[in-house]
Amino acid sequence: MSMSAPVITVDGPSGAGKGTISHMLADTLGWHFLDSGALYRVTGQACLIEGVSWDDQPAVTEIARHLDVSFSAAASGEILVAYKGQDVSRAIRTEEGGRGASTVAAIVTVREALLSRQREFRRAPGLVADGRDMGTVVFPSAPLKFFLTASAEERAERRYKQLIAKGENVSLPRLLEDIQERDERDSSREASPLIAAEDAIIIDSTASPIAEVFQLAMRKVEEKGLI
Repeated sequence: MSMSAPVITVDGPSGAGKGTISHMLADTLGWHFLDSGALYRVTGQACLIEGVSWDDQPAVTEIARHLDVSFSAAASGEILVAYKGQDVSRAIRTEEGGRGASTVAAIVTVREALLSRQREFRRAPGLVADGRDMGTVVFPSAPLKFFLTASAEERAERRYKQLIAKGENVSLPRLLEDIQERDERDSSREASPLIAAEDAIIIDSTASPIAEVFQLAMRKVEEKGLI
């Protein structure tokens, strides 16, 4: 890990667009990318595979400490995620995968176990880190921090369209309920609650096209002299 490598953090609730913006920034800058949520999703999925309840804090923590996870790129450019060599890329992106991630992420010892793993992604020429506590806990000294937000209704609508496009049978009211529950769980947890860093640039993407949000982010990158 290079402590001198610059970091751009992109935090925010589920469905705010932080993953898309983070990918776009990393691709444009030629920097490394960290999807911190994937580590928590894999932890939750590993619990299902190993028959461990998400509420069994000691057992979940043990899984997080020894998480056998690997990332690779498919020919299409898609990032593939494996647990113990088993492809879990699709499973961790389901609504159940999201609930599992949010539930295990509320466990203090799990977050502590995954903290050093996340910091290992900081390498030259730079890192774009996507998550919920990247700017507040994992990389508090990052020179540029974004916090993306959007209304729960808009985020539920976006997720609904994504899942319908994949051929999944989903309920928009249920998705909205899940998002609201996740927001409450993420923002009220004891460890690393979902809040904007004091020096973060807050962007509300509710009514803004993703291209517009990206252009704003890139202007801030240029202003910080990171290009």
